[in-house]
Amino acid sequence: MKRCLAITCFIALPAGSLTFGQAPPAQPPAQKTLAASMNVYAFPTKGQPPEQQSQDEAACYTYATQSTGTDPFALQKQAQQQEQQAAQQKQQVQEAGKGAGVKGAVGGAAAGALIGGMTGHSASAAAGYGAAAGAVIARRRTKEKQAEASQQIEQQSAQAQQATQQQTDNFKKAFSVCLEAKNYMVKY
Repeated sequence: MKRCLAITCFIALPAGSLTFGQAPPAQPPAQKTLAASMNVYAFPTKGQPPEQQSQDEAACYTYATQSTGTDPFALQKQAQQQEQQAAQQKQQVQEAGKGAGVKGAVGGAAAGALIGGMTGHSASAAAGYGAAAGAVIARRRTKEKQAEASQQIEQQSAQAQQATQQQTDNFKKAFSVCLEAKNYMVKY
């Protein structure tokens, strides 16, 4: 009976009156500064207000873009496009190898039948052996070519990523130098 009464009282309480274990109302997330959006963190050493920091970051962004000829946001888009292109190229390489075993088997069967017929052996048995050998050889060659092509695509992609990273680092250096000249402590 006591248990039923306790459960009834608990259910009867309005949901708004229970505050146990609830988190305080969420604060809206603070907007990232221009610098923070590029993983560059600037701290005002002379007590500059947020408005002044935003202006200084915008001016330094323009300076760094002009000095390096690099826009990090454009580089980011370019890097994403390069990754997508590399993935598409790898998929095309895999698609290109389909059917190689069948083609090799046909060629091997024809060669086996020809050789079997010329040597006096059963042409059909020689064609069967030739088909099996042709299929195996064709698959092996195709896999080797696919591996080489995939490796080349990965190397090109890695080189492009490295070049993009170097350009981004150069931009961040120029951006940081400008902010430091405007009395900010900068880390990236």
